[in-house]
Amino acid sequence: MKSGEKDTIKTEAVEECYENALEIQGLTKKYDGFTLDNVSFSVPRGTIMGFVGQNGAGKTTTIKAILNIIKADGGMIRILGKDHIAHEYEIKEQIAAVFDEIPFQDCFNAIQLNRLFEGLYVNWSRETFFDYLDRFNLPRKKKIKALSKGMKMKLQIATALSHGAKLLIMDEATTGLDPIVRSEILDIFRDYLKDETNSILMSSHITSDLEKIADAVTFIDKGKVYLSGYKDELLENHGLLKCSRKDFQSIAREDYISARVGDYGVEVMVADKAGVHAKYPSLICEKTTLEEIMLYYVNREKGEWS
Repeated sequence: MKSGEKDTIKTEAVEECYENALEIQGLTKKYDGFTLDNVSFSVPRGTIMGFVGQNGAGKTTTIKAILNIIKADGGMIRILGKDHIAHEYEIKEQIAAVFDEIPFQDCFNAIQLNRLFEGLYVNWSRETFFDYLDRFNLPRKKKIKALSKGMKMKLQIATALSHGAKLLIMDEATTGLDPIVRSEILDIFRDYLKDETNSILMSSHITSDLEKIADAVTFIDKGKVYLSGYKDELLENHGLLKCSRKDFQSIAREDYISARVGDYGVEVMVADKAGVHAKYPSLICEKTTLEEIMLYYVNREKGEWS
């Protein structure tokens, strides 16, 4: 074997030697009136992480810090096993970002975008790009300003997936799209993850999409991460306990996230369904959804709400 071949193999081995596609530890960014407060979570390689939170929760600020669009005040970010600042240019050859608004100039068409990206990315594939255009039924010569919102989003995704990116970062990319287009896009993501070295961080407040496709979920609210883990485990551990007001008075505050009090009873979100059942065996705890979990965590400081 030639020495050059050995070096190539060694480099490839090092590049693949990471457990998490993305690692964030203690990320902090302070603004007037808002603080991203000690945010920590990881995206395991080969998974889709749903990054969930209401508008203004800190999702976009976190993503901008990941992409080094804004400078963090503190914390550590590693992408594909490398420091996101020290290896920024190398990393950005291997990742792609898709935003809720298309970042390309309206006067461009798909053919012109292909020429542009051929000069930007070493691994840009003209064949892959035009295959995606055909799959999405996207015109090649029509200017971006003449495309619908759904077509613009598909065009962004086509560019994002045409240079061999190992991590795809989505910032509210399915917001405002009709269910058919969203379903199409989710199918593309499933195909993308057939390569188990590919990963996705998908920021969204549309929890129904994440229920269908996400492997793991991180919930952020008011700049803080309150929940992060594998989706199936979170759904298994959390539960919605329905009881009378009298029975609710017997539940210790530390045993629930928050409670919605209605005219005919109380619905209580718990994070340890098995533990609550053991402690309060007469009360029935039902399955819950990501949307309900998010809603009850948003109201956690109130304790009781209606």
